[in-house]
Amino acid sequence: MTTSESLAPDTGDPVVRTACGAVRGLREQGLAVFRGIPFAEPPVGAARFQAPRRARRWDGTREAFAFGPPPPQETGVLGRAAGPLGPMGDDWLTLNVWTPAPDPSAARPVMVWIHGGAYKLGHGGQPGYDARRLAQEGDVVVVTFNYRVGMEGFGLWEGAPANRGLLDQVAALEWVQENIGAFGGDPARVTVLGESAGAGSVASLLAMERARGLFHRAVAQSVPGTFFSPDLARDMATALAAEAGRQPTAADVAGLDPRRLPEAGQALAAKMYQYQDRWGRAAPTATPFSPVVDGDVLPTTPWQALASGAARGVDLLVGHNRHEFRLFMFIAGMLGSVTEDRAAAALRLLAPGGEAGERAYREAFPEASPDELFEHVQTDWLFGMPSVRLAEAQLAGGGRSHLYELTWPAPGGDGALGACHGLDVPLLFGTFDADLGRLLFPGGRPTPQAEHLSAVFRRSWTAFAHTGDPGWPRYDTRTRPVRVLDAEPKVLPDPQARRRRIWEGHQFRPLPLLP
Repeated sequence: MTTSESLAPDTGDPVVRTACGAVRGLREQGLAVFRGIPFAEPPVGAARFQAPRRARRWDGTREAFAFGPPPPQETGVLGRAAGPLGPMGDDWLTLNVWTPAPDPSAARPVMVWIHGGAYKLGHGGQPGYDARRLAQEGDVVVVTFNYRVGMEGFGLWEGAPANRGLLDQVAALEWVQENIGAFGGDPARVTVLGESAGAGSVASLLAMERARGLFHRAVAQSVPGTFFSPDLARDMATALAAEAGRQPTAADVAGLDPRRLPEAGQALAAKMYQYQDRWGRAAPTATPFSPVVDGDVLPTTPWQALASGAARGVDLLVGHNRHEFRLFMFIAGMLGSVTEDRAAAALRLLAPGGEAGERAYREAFPEASPDELFEHVQTDWLFGMPSVRLAEAQLAGGGRSHLYELTWPAPGGDGALGACHGLDVPLLFGTFDADLGRLLFPGGRPTPQAEHLSAVFRRSWTAFAHTGDPGWPRYDTRTRPVRVLDAEPKVLPDPQARRRRIWEGHQFRPLPLLP
C-alpha cells in the first residue's frame, strides 16, 4: 500500500512514498509536480525488445525534479521535430504527475495522457504537454509518460512480443492503479486520453484484455485508422532491418545502438512510396509503425472489439478536426499545388470502392478543387471516419459515447491551416508557445478566441473525467448530435453527413500485405 508523507523538513518539497520507494517533487504554481518516476525497468540489455518489467525498488528518497530521458526516436515528421528531446540515458520508461495536493484523502479524478507522434516519436515531457492548467482548472491529477516508439516499440521482430509500446502503456496504467492514491488521485476514476497515435493507443487499450479495469473513461482525439496485419508488419520489419544491415530478429537488431536504430526507420520512411505495390494504403503514410493486430496483445481492431462489447463499461469521448491533413500538406509545401491527377490517384487509393469512391467524393463536393478533394479524402481515411466509426462501434456494443468535431481554424500559416491535425493539443493544454503551438499560433500568442476555446476544451474534458458527461448529449445513430468546437461551440445534428455517408459500410480492417 502506498502512503503520502508530510512535507520534507529539509526543503519543504512534497514527498510521496510509492510501491518502489519515496519520491520528492517540487512545488510549482500551486501544484505538486513529480517528474521522471520509473514505472518499469530500463528496456535495455536482456530486457530490450521484451515486455516491460516492473521497476526495481530504491532506497532513500529519489528526486523527481526532471523528466526522464525520451526513448530513442526519429527527429521529426516531415522535417519537424516533436519537441526538445531532453536528457540522454536508458531509463526511458518514466512518468510524470501534476497534482493539486498529494493527499490520499482527496481522491481526485485522474487523467492519463498518451502522447502522439506517428508511433515513432514524442515523449511525455514535451513542453506542449505541460499539464499545469489542466490539473489546476479541472481539479484533477494528470499523468504523462513515455513509451517505446518506432523500432523499439512497434517493430515486429522474431523473438519479441508485438506491440511493446502498448505493453508499456499498460505498465504505466498498472503503476497508476497501484500508486496514484498517494498523489491525491482516485484509482477508481481514471480517464485515459490521447491524440493521433495517442488516440490510436487509447483505441487499442479499449480492445486489449490486458488493459481491462485499468481505466474507466477514455478520450480519443483524432483516431488513426492505420492498424497493421501481421504479414504487413513482418514485411515492413524486414525492410527496416535491411536498412540497418540486420536480420528482422530481436537478437540481431539488439546488436545495434538504440540511439542509431531510428536512422533506419527514418531512411525507410523517406522512400515508402516505392513499396506501394506491396504495402498499399500504408505506403503514403511514411510511417512504418502502427499497432499490429497480432491476435494476442491486440486481439482484433478497436472497431470490431468495441462493436462486440469489449468496452461496454467505459465512457468514451471521441472526435476529430475538420481539416486534419492540411497540416501535412502545409509542411510538405503542397497547399495550392495538388494536380488533378494526384487528387484522382488519392481518391482511388483511399476512398471506399476505388473509382466508385472517387465518384462519390466528386458528387458530394462538386465545387471542390483538387487540393480540397485530396485533403478531404486523406483527412477522412486517416482520422475523421475512424473517429466517427469508433463512436458508432461503442454504441453497437452497448456502450456510451460522445462525439465532437473541431472546426475553429488555426491563425498560423497565414490562415491556410484551418482546423488541422494537432490543433486540439495546444487548445487542451493551453500551451500555445510550445511544440506545434508555435506554428499554429504566430509568436506563440493565442487570440482571445483561442483562449476562450481553450477554456472550453479543458472544462469539457475535465467534466468528462469527473462525471462521464462533457456537457453535450450522448451520440446516437438517429439524431447524431455532435459538439462542434468553433468560436462559439454548439451542438449540431450530423455536421459531416456528406462525408460520413460515403464511408457507410466500410470496415477499418488491419491493413494487408498485398499479393
